[in-house]
Amino acid sequence: MRALPSPRQLRYLVTVAETLHFGQAADRCNVTQSTLSAGIRELETLLGVTLIERQSRRRVVMTPVGHEIVARARHLLMEAETLVDVAAARTKPLSGLLRLGVIPTIGPYLLPAALPALRRQYPDLRLYLHEALTDTLLERLAVGRLDAVLVATPFDLRGMVSLDLGEEDVVAALPADHPLAARDTVCEADLADETLLMLEDGHCLRDHALSACHLDRGRADTRFQATSVSTLTQMVAAGLGVTLLPRMAVAREVPPKGGVVVRNLAEARPARTLVLAWRPGAAREPDFRLLGELLRETRVGQEG
Repeated sequence: MRALPSPRQLRYLVTVAETLHFGQAADRCNVTQSTLSAGIRELETLLGVTLIERQSRRRVVMTPVGHEIVARARHLLMEAETLVDVAAARTKPLSGLLRLGVIPTIGPYLLPAALPALRRQYPDLRLYLHEALTDTLLERLAVGRLDAVLVATPFDLRGMVSLDLGEEDVVAALPADHPLAARDTVCEADLADETLLMLEDGHCLRDHALSACHLDRGRADTRFQATSVSTLTQMVAAGLGVTLLPRMAVAREVPPKGGVVVRNLAEARPARTLVLAWRPGAAREPDFRLLGELLRETRVGQEG
């Protein structure tokens, strides 16, 4: 029988390719640098090719064949993890490690309410959460670094399977002393002459909110852009302008007497649909659907 690379060796190689640094790769793999280096050398000897050029103690460059082997190694490791997941799914639902990606305009508002119920119902689940923008999450999902992602559409999910968790609208957030704060609702025309503060490019909520209010992308004031919903509300409280917030964020980000008030939008349509997405053919699809149902029930409870 031919000698074959071990999953340990492949994991070392993939991690070095991701970090381009032996020390950082060793830390990620929870081994010493000498152990990792030895594993890579064993793999190169087994395959009879050079996978990594060690130009200095700090600089690491993957060879062309190294890049090709890394791509195939990722696929093999994904399949090995799927094998374990298939076995686990047959014994106990939502158990073991689940790596969930979530965008920052959903995670802080939905997950704190969902996690206690998740722990009660599925105590053997070990949930690893990774927060990032949608593009990054989908990239990590595609290569197996995440098992599922919690994101919002409309957005190109790149062929992933998705479960809708419900629609959500946005509300207008205004300084408490703003003239529009005296109204029960505001409309698109009311915002026409206002300084509209939005999240920086890359956050899908920016486009979702503008589209829901029939506003062009150019309406956002590019002089003042925030990296988080929390920063947006602070900018509104400081009188820099008005903004559009996802409704689920209001309870956390707009405290009473915080200098910001929210008003419903008279003409807005649903801004986004929350979805849980995963790779087609994933062995843990039943687990993902269970998780999606729990998240959906949490949202219903929040709205009630």
